[in-house]
Amino acid sequence: MAAMVSRPPGSRLVETRLRGWIDPYAGLNAFDFTRLPPSPDLSPYLHHYWVVTWQTLAEPYEQRIVSHPTVNMTITRDFHRIAGVIRGGFSYTMKDSGRVIGVRFRPGGFRPLYRAPVSELTGRFVEIPDLYGEAGTTLVDQVLGEPDHKLAIAAIETFLRTLGPRPDPLAEEAAELVELAESTVTITRADDLAARSGRSLRSLQRLFRDYVGISPKWVIRRFRLHEAAERIQQGLDLATLAAELGYTDQAHLTRDFTGAVGMAPAAYARLSAEPAPSSSAGTPRPPSRQPRRR
Repeated sequence: MAAMVSRPPGSRLVETRLRGWIDPYAGLNAFDFTRLPPSPDLSPYLHHYWVVTWQTLAEPYEQRIVSHPTVNMTITRDFHRIAGVIRGGFSYTMKDSGRVIGVRFRPGGFRPLYRAPVSELTGRFVEIPDLYGEAGTTLVDQVLGEPDHKLAIAAIETFLRTLGPRPDPLAEEAAELVELAESTVTITRADDLAARSGRSLRSLQRLFRDYVGISPKWVIRRFRLHEAAERIQQGLDLATLAAELGYTDQAHLTRDFTGAVGMAPAAYARLSAEPAPSSSAGTPRPPSRQPRRR
């Protein structure tokens, strides 16, 4: 079971595992990572804030990510942007010293702030000032100029409240269905999720396009790849894993995994077998890894 951060009564829990990060524990000696929950009034729209900081790296460090079906806001000295759902993997290279402050919106949660189909942003990075004008420029300046990340996050929350989000039952439904797809490994097809939702497949596809920004088929497959990465770390053989996660065969899983992660499952298993450094910034250590076979 994943470790969780305690929250005030009635507010959402924030998961602390680094699901979707490619072997992040190898880099925990290079950077500090923290997750923080949103204020209760923004929790219908935001999943969590995340902060990555690093100091005087001896050499650049690249962290690779297998993306989630979410919109993110990220502010750092190199860029300040809204990222729609990214279909492939992506990476960020840390060098010298620096900080990234990010906001992960709940699936569907950006729709009440954007007030347009979230699919318009899919696969795109849009600069915050381009989307929000002078107010966006002011926000970026405030965050970059504030050394205390908690105060920087307070500035982000103030800005998001000015956008006037209102509760949206469809946004909540989309978030719950995405959570169901993530937590239920036996859901391997969009038809399965449609049946659980009580919607027709076409209706489910429209909901996801408008609120999540990507198809239910992609969401399910992406979560199964996250699951695959975790299970490969634990040493499960690929044929068994492919069958459990709804792939037609081991080759199908290997193709999908390689396309998203950037390396074949066997190479990822070898990477995961490297000794993990001690935990940093309150991040839990990963599950026990299989010893490297010589």
